[in-house]
Amino acid sequence: MDTTEECQKAVRAVLDAALAEGRTALTAPEGKTVTDAYAIPTPAEGLAECADEAVALADRIGFPVALKIVSPQITHKTEAGGVRTGLRSTAEVRGAFTGIVSNVRAYDPRARILGVQVQQMVPSGTEVLVGTVTDPTFGPIVAFGLGGVLVEVLKDVTFRLAPASRDEALSMLDGIRAAEILRGVRGGAAVDRDALAGLVVKVSRLAADFPEIAEVDLNPVFASASGVMAADVRILLANEPPVRRRTYTREEILVSMRRLMKPASVTVIGASGEPGKIGHSVMRNLLDGGFPGEIHPVNPKADDILGRKAYKSVMDVPGQPDVAVFAIPAESVPAALEEVGRRGIPNAVLIPSGFAETGEHELQARIVA
Repeated sequence: MDTTEECQKAVRAVLDAALAEGRTALTAPEGKTVTDAYAIPTPAEGLAECADEAVALADRIGFPVALKIVSPQITHKTEAGGVRTGLRSTAEVRGAFTGIVSNVRAYDPRARILGVQVQQMVPSGTEVLVGTVTDPTFGPIVAFGLGGVLVEVLKDVTFRLAPASRDEALSMLDGIRAAEILRGVRGGAAVDRDALAGLVVKVSRLAADFPEIAEVDLNPVFASASGVMAADVRILLANEPPVRRRTYTREEILVSMRRLMKPASVTVIGASGEPGKIGHSVMRNLLDGGFPGEIHPVNPKADDILGRKAYKSVMDVPGQPDVAVFAIPAESVPAALEEVGRRGIPNAVLIPSGFAETGEHELQARIVA
């Protein structure tokens, strides 16, 4: 068994155990196992079940340290009073252990406390976030942006499909509005871009390898000239088995998007020569806007629309149209959309209103199906 298989096996064991218990969040030690398997840099740490163990761990790791509660029921540790940082002595560690446990018991008396995580304090650096979410349509997506409280204030985040390549990860570093901060400003050192891009790639690969991971949140990640380290790790699991989606290569996606955004041939379903109708506006926009490609109007009641030959059905349209524009009543869209699919037209632009926004949820469901 190669290294990759060993790493995936270690993660699989953690996820299966959590799911078997009906949990949707990993504990900090479980998260550490996952990040170690994918070589995601995190601080040295250990789990203490009593104050004496916490002191011994702090001595071994080296001061200063941070203490964080470990409980399956406590996902937002700070809100529960379950975090203490910058502890520089055994006395401070002992007091922090007692205080954290007391705070969490008061916050949620039913929470199962597994212990307290003793963690090496992370070297200072620029705070960024790296994470993943699962989109209903596109599947796992990796996110990058400024971390800490800045993500909530500035919302300066960029996204890519997972898994992301190294070049895509590097483009993410330049894709946020605050990219200059990463390059170093006012005499500050630039972050290690290779290390940061590598972290994005690893996190995106983790999400792609395990569809049952609903969300990964590394925030904050401290990025500096000497490397990167994730100070906090939160991994959430899906409540239900993930839907298997068809996957596409980057080239397939680009070819499809080019046909949509730069079509060579457009079919207008419901085209009209009568001013005031949507089908007339679509035709006029294409003609007056200087569209250089082929325009094929479809209207069973017309032979010619604005100087272009009209076709009775989309099945009669010649060539290989790239896009079908719908300018017909909402109730006629499902049947026409099926016909467009049979004709092999890969993209549809639906202009009609009258779906869920007007209460026609069933009609919209038919369109989605």
